[in-house]
Amino acid sequence: AERLFAMPGVLELLSRSNSTSQAFAEVLRLPKQQLRKLLYPLQEVERFLAPDRRQDLHLRIFDPSPEDIARADNVFTATKGNRIDYVSSAVRIDHAPDLPRPEVCFIGRSNVGKSSLIKALFSLAPEVEVRVSKKPGHTKKMNFFKVGKHFTVVDMPGYGYRAPEDFVDMVETYLKERRNLKRTFLLVDSVVGIQKTDNIAIEMCEEFALPYVIVLTKIDKSSKGHLLKQVLQIQKFVNTKTQGCFPQLFPVSSVTFSGIHLLRSFIASVTGNLD
Repeated sequence: AERLFAMPGVLELLSRSNSTSQAFAEVLRLPKQQLRKLLYPLQEVERFLAPDRRQDLHLRIFDPSPEDIARADNVFTATKGNRIDYVSSAVRIDHAPDLPRPEVCFIGRSNVGKSSLIKALFSLAPEVEVRVSKKPGHTKKMNFFKVGKHFTVVDMPGYGYRAPEDFVDMVETYLKERRNLKRTFLLVDSVVGIQKTDNIAIEMCEEFALPYVIVLTKIDKSSKGHLLKQVLQIQKFVNTKTQGCFPQLFPVSSVTFSGIHLLRSFIASVTGNLD
């Protein structure tokens, strides 16, 4: 975050770019503390750690430049030349659309906020309809969204409460056989931490040797102290109990949009759109 505040030319550079970069330039004009909280919520949490504990967090393994963040926003912006659309839904892998572009999927417990997070990621494409329900287990199928010619985002059914009866066959087969799957985003509720059902999903990713990422949702619902405790516990779990998990956590809020810009950048990176 300090690099943003130390680069006086960033605002001017981004303002001369296209409309999305102008929108991001407005973000950069936020007060320093608000900007850090919006773009780097994990670094905001770090401020409350004792110096000898800060090494416990892997904060800057993925450290995009302001220009990269703006480029990622461009990728997620709907234009005539970059259409972002819902493609189709499927309950079996052989019914899934044959899309050759790179793919990322989002999995997690029912009511962890998957659909809300995807809707936040697509906020720069307001015409895309991502159905969000207050009732857990609303998503019953694999929902495919095309992001221009760049990649596909897949919203998977939630596991646990009110999961579809064929959830295991549907999701396990997809994770095992989908050849263009580049990264699995495993959502964990930051209020309650990793649950037994999350452990089953983690074991599945580890067994299939899938590269995956843990995204901590609903960080707006936790006090700073509670969030910090959960972050440290989950980071320790990642460090000691996993092999295929990306070491850096991604805390997000679909309400305040904290962490959304950074997550967009990571998705753009793993799908080859920041190279």
